Amino acid sequence: MKYIFKGFFSYLLLIYNGKKLYFLLLLLLRLMSATASAQADTIGLKNKPLNTAFLKPGLKQYLVYSQDPEKDKSLGFWFWLRDIKIIEHNGEKVFATTQHWYGSDSSSYRTIYSLNKTLDFSPLYHSETVHGKIKAYNWFTNKIVGADSVINNAEKNFSLNFSASNFNWNLDIETFEMLPLSAGKSFVINFYDAGLDAPAYVIYKVIGSDMLSTLDNHIVDCWKLFTEGDSKGIHYSETYWISKKNHEFLKEEDYYNNTYRYKIKLPVAAVNLMARFNK
Repeated sequence: MKYIFKGFFSYLLLIYNGKKLYFLLLLLLRLMSATASAQADTIGLKNKPLNTAFLKPGLKQYLVYSQDPEKDKSLGFWFWLRDIKIIEHNGEKVFATTQHWYGSDSSSYRTIYSLNKTLDFSPLYHSETVHGKIKAYNWFTNKIVGADSVINNAEKNFSLNFSASNFNWNLDIETFEMLPLSAGKSFVINFYDAGLDAPAYVIYKVIGSDMLSTLDNHIVDCWKLFTEGDSKGIHYSETYWISKKNHEFLKEEDYYNNTYRYKIKLPVAAVNLMARFNK
């Protein structure tokens, strides 16, 4: 703001010297540019859509662990698998994303299956199985309803109308990989966590760059994407590292209620656990 006012008085002096029209236009452009740079891009299906070409199909595996600074002899561990395929669904190509979450015992296990259009990543279907309980939904741009065709669906009578189209919050890291990240950019994304509270607009900011070292000490230049807010009266923050070259989510660090959580993408050499389980 100090810079803008300094420029304003400089232009007044030039106007006084007889160059009124030219410098008034120049001043207007300068102010418009400063205002635009402070605004966030609202990511939507029609306005500034996601670039789905950035999302690469394939199996991606993540080590997830949590740390309570007050408990110096224990950590929480999980293993996440997220497998993205492009399939045909009702005559169109869609992303089919299957997630498996593993913990230290069977009670931690959950599986998630989501369908999204390859055109703009708009959600079409979402289901979760947790503790043997199935929750399945058909997702539209203006509403979400329980999938009555899914047997034993605990949410078959669920229905919620939307005032605006939104994205599936269960696929947030895939969504981030499709953003047009660059220095100083901010994004507003309307996310919805199926079956829970109404959709919410969340602000994500590019707060800088960072050089990450992979397992073989290869250096990867990444954007740092940041968000913060309050949940149940407790403040939280989340930071994501996404490679500049390949738009690849590599790392996450969260803080909530005196606990840190980390997500690290594993190398391609990680064993495909799903292929070795007895069917």
